[in-house]
Parts: sequence; structure tokens; C-alpha cells
Amino acid sequence: MEGLVTKSTGSWYQVLTNDEQKYDCRIKGIFRTKGITTTNPIAVGDHVDFELEPEQGTGVITNLHPRKNYIIRKSVNLSKQAQVIAANLDQALLIVTLASPRTSLGFIDRFLVTAEAYDVPAGLVFNKLDLFSDEGLEILAEYTSTYEKIGYPCYEVSALNGTNVEQVSAIIKDKVTLFSGHSGVGKSSLINALVPDLQLRTTQISEWHDKGVHTTTFAEMFELPEGGYIIDTPGIRELGVIDIEKNELSHFFPEMRALLNQCRFNSCRHINEPGCAVIKAVEEGEIELSRYESYLSIYNGNDTRA
Repeated sequence: MEGLVTKSTGSWYQVLTNDEQKYDCRIKGIFRTKGITTTNPIAVGDHVDFELEPEQGTGVITNLHPRKNYIIRKSVNLSKQAQVIAANLDQALLIVTLASPRTSLGFIDRFLVTAEAYDVPAGLVFNKLDLFSDEGLEILAEYTSTYEKIGYPCYEVSALNGTNVEQVSAIIKDKVTLFSGHSGVGKSSLINALVPDLQLRTTQISEWHDKGVHTTTFAEMFELPEGGYIIDTPGIRELGVIDIEKNELSHFFPEMRALLNQCRFNSCRHINEPGCAVIKAVEEGEIELSRYESYLSIYNGNDTRA
């Protein structure tokens, strides 16, 4: 049988078949020995084959179909291991707040770099518009200008008041969309504003999770009534970039990528080399200083939490 993984606890996976049947499945041991180095060989969004276990009503996943893309992060307590947050995405939206809690530019940039590296289109949703002061609105305008200028769509919403929620609703229709961000940024509130019926389903999920709650972060998928899916992820405290070579990092900053063939040296690190087009663009204000500082931070292996 074939199906779509819609929930995960690390021990069990809920698989949805084409005829809308749901089965709780576990992994066949061979997955541990196929060279998959992530802590979770199967992720929400994966397409899998599985076999039903006689008389038990549960299944065993036997095969993972090739992924078109995925979002990955370092495991929280295992810095040398990675965890796939979700797979087979049409887009990823990072839910951002400028206060209560604050999402740093460094965190935003790490998320966008990861999305670029794994071929996932990304956008930013600035939530809690109802809390913004005049000064906050000015900062918000600077943030949106920075990211829209380099090609990332930005949306300003209030999940609490329903402000501009229809803009997000329009872009997620008929797509598989990952929602991510820190705890407390309002992911669940936004999802409930988009699909009010999920409020009840979210409450019921905790009972299913009792089958084996895993200490790592896992996602869960919800079907949209108008078509498409939302993949909701528990809050991410830190987002370490993984499996990106230093000499490739600049390729995942769109504004740097456009200048790479203009540097004097092919092996330019864009740090202190003469004739560097990227450094020149930073000095002339064509590349935002905050973005360049994020590049240096990631290049030097500094992870960020806030």
C-alpha cells in the first residue's frame, strides 16, 4: 500500500492513503542501515509504501519514495546529527514577530539559507500586527524592504484580529506549505484563523501522541478544505545550518549569488579579499549589512537561538 505521512512522533507515523484511510505505522529496521544519517529517516510529507500487520490494524513502512526537497536542521542535543523537519514542500513560510518573542535577523537568514540550499521557495509572515507601535511599524517596513528587495515575499498579519489573513490563505491554496518559527510567534493562532475547524482537531492530536512522544521536534500535516496542506511544526528555538560547505554558502544568499562572477578571485570567500564584488556591494549599501553579518556568522559556524 502507498500513502502520505501526515504525523510523526518518532516511534509511530500516521499514513494517509489515496482513499482517505489512515493507518498508524512503524519503521522497518532496515531504514536504520541505509546510510540515512538524520535522526528521523521518515518525515511528515514523505510518500511511503507500507504493509499491514495481520490482525493488528497497524502497518510497517517498507519503502521511502524519492523526495523532491526537504527542510533540515541540526538536532537540538546532537549537534553533529540532522533532523528532517518536513519533505516534499511547495513552499515554506517563517512566522516572524518583532517582539513577544523577538525573531532575530540572524534566525530569519538561517531559515532562508536552509530553504535555498534544499530548493524550497520561502516567504516571511510578520505576525502580531495588532501589537505594533508607530516605531515598530517603521522597523517592520525596514525588514520587509530588506527581504522583498532580494525576492522573498513578505506578509503582515494579525492572527488575533484576522488582519490580512486572506493574503496568506490565497498563497497556500492547493500547495503543501510548511509553517515554522519560534514558540510563541502565533503559528497555531494563524493556522486556526486560516482553518477554524482545525482547533478541535489540534486538541485531539495529543491523545494520538501518547503512543510515544519523542523529545525531538516533529511536524504534523493538516488538509486544507480549499485544497492543499499545511505542515505545522512545534516552535524552533535554534536553527543551525548543516551540510552546507563554506565555499558554497554565498550561493544561498540571492543578492550575493548575482555578483559571484564579478569577484577578482574564483575562490573568493567574500571576507577580506581584494576585488570582492560582494564586499563592495555591502560598502555601497546594495547588500544589507545585516545580511552580510549573517553570512559571516554562518560561515564561522555560529548558531543562533533568538
